[in-house]
Amino acid sequence: METSQLPSSLPTTNFAITEILNYIGDGLYAPQSGKWISNFHPASGAVYGKIAESGADDVQAAFECATNAFPAWSTSTAKSRSDLMLRLADLMDRDLEILAAIESYDNGKPLTVARNVDIPRAISNIRFFATAILHSSTEAHDMDGLALNYTLRQPIGVVACISPWNLPLYLFTWKIAPALAAGNTVIAKPSEITPASAFYFSKLCIEAGFPAGVLNVLHGTGPSVGSPLVSHAGIKAISFTGGTQTGAAIAAVAAPKFKKLSLELGGKNATLVFSDCNFEETVSETARAAFSNQGQICLCGSRILIQRSIYDQFKQAFVAKVKALKVGDPQAVDSNIGAIVSEPHLLKVLSYIELAKSEGGKLLSGGNRIYPEGFENGYYLEPTIFEGLDPFCRTNQEEIFGPVVTLIPFDTEEEALQFANCTPYGLASSVWTSNIGTAQRVASKLQTGIVWINCWMLRDLRTPFGGVKQSGVGREGGWEALRFFTEAKNVCIKS
Repeated sequence: METSQLPSSLPTTNFAITEILNYIGDGLYAPQSGKWISNFHPASGAVYGKIAESGADDVQAAFECATNAFPAWSTSTAKSRSDLMLRLADLMDRDLEILAAIESYDNGKPLTVARNVDIPRAISNIRFFATAILHSSTEAHDMDGLALNYTLRQPIGVVACISPWNLPLYLFTWKIAPALAAGNTVIAKPSEITPASAFYFSKLCIEAGFPAGVLNVLHGTGPSVGSPLVSHAGIKAISFTGGTQTGAAIAAVAAPKFKKLSLELGGKNATLVFSDCNFEETVSETARAAFSNQGQICLCGSRILIQRSIYDQFKQAFVAKVKALKVGDPQAVDSNIGAIVSEPHLLKVLSYIELAKSEGGKLLSGGNRIYPEGFENGYYLEPTIFEGLDPFCRTNQEEIFGPVVTLIPFDTEEEALQFANCTPYGLASSVWTSNIGTAQRVASKLQTGIVWINCWMLRDLRTPFGGVKQSGVGREGGWEALRFFTEAKNVCIKS
């Protein structure tokens, strides 16, 4: 497989990322099948390397390594696991610029975003759970002198962590960190669309001295490696972040086998803007919430509901703010929006723009694929704003997962809630108002797992994270994640 001529921004390291290998046991290995898939550079559209197309044989090899590692890892002290994870976090800190460059190059996101958000958060994920496990506790219950009950929380065994392409290392570490801290051994599958940062992370795990088999990272597509991983009889729990349809398919396989499931799925998030909001801050932050990471975050606010009394004023300011965003080379410091992650995804988003037009939407800004100089074959799209669409139309009901938003006026608080809650999703929402009463009433009635008041994406790693309805099952973050990756056992001792 030959790679095309690329811009000179390929990250320079002493560790090649053009051949993505599996991390199994204590080393990096090619797929047993000898099959590979192409790795694309979203900014230029060129192939820049190849990715292992793993299969059932690789899953079995990883499972055997993870099984062999489990007894020692699960019975090691929390302090020893914590120390090793903190050593890994230090190595990530050391190589932050390399990881950020790899993430931007492989995903298409602006380098500034990878440097300031993705990689620091990935490091924080490792540090948080490495230290959280030192402070975990169990319960004891005295039965009035008759008996004493206490609870053991024990690691499950070999678990699977499957992460998406939009925040590659950020969400990869969000899953594996609590699993490892709790004493499980892990087989992880990053997205085949953005595998490079997880591959470099594997190298850092080896450098940190992770015991063979504690963490295994398999690359490849869902059908080739994801399916045999999910259906493997020895996998005790599955943590998945991705699309709702894929989550449903995983549940259909895993539920009859009684595996533990944590599913963080799609979103069609509403931003509720009331007339008494801090206007300038709200315009700025709702634009950020709509178009961060090219709109490719499950938490992005893609439906902006605006109280009618300020609708026209807000629309004018919002459109002006968005038109000022620069779309271009992700490596350029002045690029606000980089490339869409892949050509198939770009085409999907463009199809939704055509759908919005066919449903009667009025295009206020954007809507076109663009071709920056020097990157004419890259996957770039203008940030796009529609108005005039029915809240119940497909454009407002289905997850687009790209830089496309709709503006919807509302008159009353009740109408805002009706529109916000009318989709099959329920992941996140944000409310913009200066009235604390309005904020509390609306927050209590929004059918979402997360509500932000006068902010967006302000995250505390201790809080539960997840959605309702078709946005998922279970919660991640803080003690919720550590509980998921352990089994509770009650021990009753008669006095």
